[in-house]
Amino acid sequence: MAGTDHSFFDLDTVDEAFRKEGFYLFAGVDESGRGPLAGPVLAAAVILPEQPDLSLPLDSKGFSGIRRAELYEIITEQALAWHVASVDNHEIDRINILQATLTAMSLAVGELDPKPDLVLVDGLHPPPISNPVRCLKGGDRNSLSIGAASILAKVERDRIMDEYHELYPQYGFSSHRGYGTMKHREAIIKHGPCPIHRRTFKGVKEYL
Repeated sequence: MAGTDHSFFDLDTVDEAFRKEGFYLFAGVDESGRGPLAGPVLAAAVILPEQPDLSLPLDSKGFSGIRRAELYEIITEQALAWHVASVDNHEIDRINILQATLTAMSLAVGELDPKPDLVLVDGLHPPPISNPVRCLKGGDRNSLSIGAASILAKVERDRIMDEYHELYPQYGFSSHRGYGTMKHREAIIKHGPCPIHRRTFKGVKEYL
């Protein structure tokens, strides 16, 4: 069940606030890829040690690709447990992007070992899991755990889209990672959708 929005805490006290509530082994969860017109949506779940060698903010959108890759290595080396899960474009079209995102979050949390006694989720919608969940608006900026998850999800998704670029170079996936840029939209108009496009999304379905 979702709990209180703790986004009002100072940046360096959010995770500590939950520890004071009696939770010590908690996972941060965040997604990457809700908005693009192509490719999967990914979610990462991360359990950090009590005093990780990281600092806020860790919002993945605020770093260069090189810095995100560096942070990815730091986070995965320090984490007590982490997992990244993916839901592909076909499932996104079948169940819608929100449900696909929540599914990816559930899968990521389910693979953690040890199991967290609390899950902190960026956003307003809790995934369907049995663990206690707290949703934090702007959590990727206010929680080290969620911020770390945002880095892992973004780096892993970028790597996937770079691989898709090799298969479908005419769309330029390595530059926009599937988001609806002018270059991407022009490529869809010219070439039509490819197998990884989300066929229920505006900007794609018109050209099927």
